[in-house]
Amino acid sequence: MPDAPSWPGPPASLAEPVGPIDPAIVQRAAQWMARLWREDACDQDMRSCQAWRDAHPDHERAWQRLCVMEEKLRCIPPHASPVLAQADKSRRKVLSALGLAGMTGGAAYLLRDTAPLQAALADYSTGTGEIRNVTLSDGTRLTLDTASAIDVRFDTARRLVVLRGGAILASTAPHPDTGGPGGAARPFLVQSPQGTVRALGTRFTVSRAGRLSHVAVYQGAVEIQPRDGRTGVMRLDAGQRAWFSSGHVQAPMAADESAAAWPQGLLVAEHMRVHDFLEAVGRYRSGILRCDPLVADLRISGVFSLTDTDRALENLALALPVTIAYRTRYWVTVLPR
Repeated sequence: MPDAPSWPGPPASLAEPVGPIDPAIVQRAAQWMARLWREDACDQDMRSCQAWRDAHPDHERAWQRLCVMEEKLRCIPPHASPVLAQADKSRRKVLSALGLAGMTGGAAYLLRDTAPLQAALADYSTGTGEIRNVTLSDGTRLTLDTASAIDVRFDTARRLVVLRGGAILASTAPHPDTGGPGGAARPFLVQSPQGTVRALGTRFTVSRAGRLSHVAVYQGAVEIQPRDGRTGVMRLDAGQRAWFSSGHVQAPMAADESAAAWPQGLLVAEHMRVHDFLEAVGRYRSGILRCDPLVADLRISGVFSLTDTDRALENLALALPVTIAYRTRYWVTVLPR
């Protein structure tokens, strides 16, 4: 199996205009990505793709948003090579299908019904390793974590943020505007596939993980309403967090403020297993990051950079009896020293 093509990953910050991208441009970006994953891809293909990306800002925006989708397909279990081969085969199949859709007229169907492409067309998104700050029209400040995507739907009745993927930190406006009927304040809501989180003058995070969503409150309070509505609303106050599914909110737990250090590009590790440390750092870099089972349960404490993951790995090796083995830039293993 050939190594992953060494196209440039998403930059640390990507300045882009707000608004949708022409679906035809997204399809063309998908075609380029599918081409570069083929076994016969060459340097000329890389140069031609780069020239297309440089030709218009929307080309680069589409490319970076598809990188978010491609990175999710890259998230495979860090063990046996047959699993890796199967995941790579699936990734190639998906990307090739996207490229084919642009030539067969299936683009509209894919863009309407495929969740990854919905994320690619989101109002705001981040690539792998990117952390982005956004100020909404009401003054609410959002921070998007790595590989995240949101849509913003403000109207006269509500202020809605739809979390398509990843995680956000929201600091709601101190004086919510009163554009609703009769001058009533419009509620600020964050919606995930599992339900809706209503802010009550709040600083909080919402993240998605598989079939669950997670909320942690650092100031104020929120109300969680699972999608099916059978369990009613649960309130979380500052210092609390909880996981919830579409039908149930789990019991609240204590929220650790250090867990919300990622908007500053930091990971605060407190007696963290190396396996869990690498899982956290790995979300901010492209490729595979794994460890030998002999070091998986070693514990690490400290503050580490998420914007320079190579440096974070170097600091791990300084603190513990481990060594960092780079097979390629995209395949890194932590081994016993």
